[in-house]
Amino acid sequence: MKIHEYQGKELFRGYGIPVPNGIVASTPEEAKAAAQKLGTPIVVVKAQIHAGGRGKGGGIKIAKSPDEAAAKAKELLGKPLVTPQTGPEGKIVNKVLVEQGLDIAKEYYLGIVLDRQASMPVIMASSEGGMDIETLAKEKPEKLLKIHVRGDRLIPFQARAIAYGLGLPAESIKKAVHFVTELFRLFIEKDASLAEINPLLLTKQGDVLALDAKINFDDNALFRHPEILELRDITEEDPLEVEASKYNLNYVKLDGTVGCMVNGAGLAMATMDIIKFVGGKPANFLDVGGGAKKDQIMNAFRILTSDKDVKAVMINIFGGILRCDVLAQGVVETARELNLQLPVVVRMEGTNVDQGKEILRSSGLKLTIAEDMKDAAEKAVAAAK
Repeated sequence: MKIHEYQGKELFRGYGIPVPNGIVASTPEEAKAAAQKLGTPIVVVKAQIHAGGRGKGGGIKIAKSPDEAAAKAKELLGKPLVTPQTGPEGKIVNKVLVEQGLDIAKEYYLGIVLDRQASMPVIMASSEGGMDIETLAKEKPEKLLKIHVRGDRLIPFQARAIAYGLGLPAESIKKAVHFVTELFRLFIEKDASLAEINPLLLTKQGDVLALDAKINFDDNALFRHPEILELRDITEEDPLEVEASKYNLNYVKLDGTVGCMVNGAGLAMATMDIIKFVGGKPANFLDVGGGAKKDQIMNAFRILTSDKDVKAVMINIFGGILRCDVLAQGVVETARELNLQLPVVVRMEGTNVDQGKEILRSSGLKLTIAEDMKDAAEKAVAAAK
C-alpha cells in the first residue's frame, strides 16, 4: 500500500525525523492561506499523487507570494499529472502540499528496501540526490552506498557509516545518525516495504531534512496497523483492483487483451508468460488462490470481464485445494448471470477434472476446453484478435 508524501511526513514527525513545515490544500484558496500561514518568502507547491518523478512532470512549482501559490495550485488541482511513473494517462491531482522554501546546500539520496536475495533490509545512500535510484545504480554505481542490516535494529556504527559515507560536514553527522536510525525504526515498526527520501536535504544552516517522503507498506501486515490502513487513498488506485481487494483477490490490471484467471501466483506468472510467448498480451494478473470458493470465482470472473480492454478470457486452473468442478460451476453461473459474450478458454487439471469438464460441456455456453497451457494460450490469443 502506498501513501502520499504529506502522510509520510506526518509519520516522520512522529519519529522525530525532521521535515519542512508544510500544509495540505485541496483548493487554490486553501493554498493561498497555507502560504500566508507559513510566512516564508518562497513556498513550494507540490502535487500529491502516488507516483514519483513529479518534478519532471511539472508537479512541483515554486511560488514567491500567497497569490502565486494559489495560481500554481490552480494549475495542478483537478488535472492529470503525467510523470515517468504514471503512464500516459497520468493521475488526477486532488491535493497539493504547500511547503516552506529552504536554503539548500546539497541534496542526497536515502532509502531503505527489503533485499529479497539477501533476506534482509538494505539501506542505500548517495551523495547524488534528486536522481532516479535506478539511473544512479546503472550510471554511477560507485556513488551508491549499501549497508545490509541483520535483525530489526540498526547498530550505531552502521548509521555513522551512512552519515560519513555521504560526506556530510562534521557538524551535521550527529543529526544524520539520528535521522537514519529513526527512519530504520519506522521501517521495521510499521512493516514498510520501502522508505525513500529523494532528496534528503542539507541546509546551509547544517540541518538534515526529508524534502520528500515515499513510503510503501506490506499489504499482508496491514492488519497490525489500522492507523496505516486509514491513510489509504483508493482514488489513486485502479477501480478494478480496489473491487478485487474486497474479496481478497490478487488482481493487477495490465495493458493487454487476454484476461487471465488462475489459481496460484506462480502459475499466474507462467500463464502470462505463455500468452506473451504465443504472440498475445495479458490484460491482468489474477490469482484467485488455492482455497477459493464458488462466490470468489464468481466475483473474480465478474471483475475480470468488466475490463473493457479484455477481448477473450483464459482460465488456467490446477485443481488441488480448489476443485475443478467448483471452478466450472462458478464460471457457468457467472457467465449466465452476466450474459457473457466474450470467448472463454478453459484449461484445468487436477481434482475432479472430468466432472469439471462435463459441467462446462453441458452448460450450453460457448466455452472452449483446452488440452494444455499452450493450447489454451493459442486459442485465447486467437480469439482476442
